[in-house]
Amino acid sequence: MATLLRKIGLIRLHDRDTEDPKHHQGSLKGTKGNQKNNANKHCQTANETNILSTPEIKARKLDQLGKDKPSGKDKQGKDVAKEKQQTGGGGSKATTASSIPPLAPHRQHCTQVRTRRLMKELQEIRRLGDNFITVELVEDNLYDWNVKLHQVDKDSALWQDMKETSTEFILLNVTFPDNFPFSPPFMRVLTPRLENGYVLDGGAICMELLTPRGWSSAYTVEAVMRQFAASLVKGQGRICRKAGKSKKAFSRKEAEATFKSLVKTHEKYGWVSPPVSDG
Repeated sequence: MATLLRKIGLIRLHDRDTEDPKHHQGSLKGTKGNQKNNANKHCQTANETNILSTPEIKARKLDQLGKDKPSGKDKQGKDVAKEKQQTGGGGSKATTASSIPPLAPHRQHCTQVRTRRLMKELQEIRRLGDNFITVELVEDNLYDWNVKLHQVDKDSALWQDMKETSTEFILLNVTFPDNFPFSPPFMRVLTPRLENGYVLDGGAICMELLTPRGWSSAYTVEAVMRQFAASLVKGQGRICRKAGKSKKAFSRKEAEATFKSLVKTHEKYGWVSPPVSDG
């Protein structure tokens, strides 16, 4: 065994001694050359890193990126052009169509309610057998009525005035807002010119139930007219017979201004409730 190990050792020594020294040197040179090349590459990379980190190269990089990426304006222009192509150049038509707002569902519903309510009330008034009031539409407008009050208390001074002046009726104008019957109508006297009886300047009528605070959607036009006839008598209303003043017609503008003023006054100081004996 020892002899075999010695032989192996001799063979290894012989191979080492018989190696070509040039080859050994070449391998050493190759190893050193590789190390040198790796060192050079590392130096070049380091130099490139140092050079690229300078402000000039950074600026160049930013410029290059700016050229490659489209600007915001160009991008917006392209998007607009793309939208126009998709819509087929109908931008003006779309704008015109969108500029017309559709009728709000709530408003449309209110209009339908008002129309049905007034049609129903008009039919009921025409069925009245006592000829208490008659209605005429102003220029066939369902929301603008001229109402003729033919009767008041026959024991009142106002009824006597009507007989003596041959006044067959008291003419009133009633207009209904869009949200009727949830808001009260505007009512005013047209002819004859009355004094007292809660009839104010312009023919405005001082009645709480004609105000938003006193109004109820359950009130009908007939019921309002009966209440008005009673308030005329209670307030000692008379037909004006003074020369000049009796011929002066009531004005709607003046009536509206007077009504707004009296509503503010009563909202501030309240409405006076009549005694029970007065009804």
